[in-house]
Amino acid sequence: MIDGHPLVRLGVREVLQDDFEVLESESREEGLDLLRDIGDFDVAIVDMRWRLNGGGTPSISGQETIRSMHRVAPALGIVAHGESHERHHATAAIQAGASAYVARTASPEELRRAVAAAAAQESFLDPGLPPKGSRGKLTRRQRQILQLLADGESSTFAARALGLSEETVKTHTKNALARLGARNRTHAVAIGLREHLLD
Repeated sequence: MIDGHPLVRLGVREVLQDDFEVLESESREEGLDLLRDIGDFDVAIVDMRWRLNGGGTPSISGQETIRSMHRVAPALGIVAHGESHERHHATAAIQAGASAYVARTASPEELRRAVAAAAAQESFLDPGLPPKGSRGKLTRRQRQILQLLADGESSTFAARALGLSEETVKTHTKNALARLGARNRTHAVAIGLREHLLD
């Protein structure tokens, strides 16, 4: 179990200790070192949230950790432990090599199911994830604006085309970024295209 929060590690240990021997790691780098040094693990649970390591510098990403673990131990079952029920986070984790994705808000039973699936080399996706291609994440107006941005248009053009003020377009864009968990407009467009929210 790789997670920077002691209470999360304690909770995961409590959930899994009847069925698994649980080793904990505070950082992704330390987790990779354990895998390289010991190398005899059935499943790794990787926290996917962005964070700083002990030195105040950015830790390697959850996706890069999964890719590295997969290279070191191709048979290792990997459970991505995500922040929320967002399909694009699950998709990114699976593409990196995870066997399973479960949100931090999932029940203990869902976590046990994810770990058991990963140990058996089977796939598992948190049942709380929205359906693939779900358009419920964005409002109609947010989709219209992101579609124009995806087509290479500016906020000024979007405002004129939709009969809105630029300030309103910026507000809709900001809200769309928050709904998608995107860092910026380019990231929001990428998520929208990947999740089939845009054409």
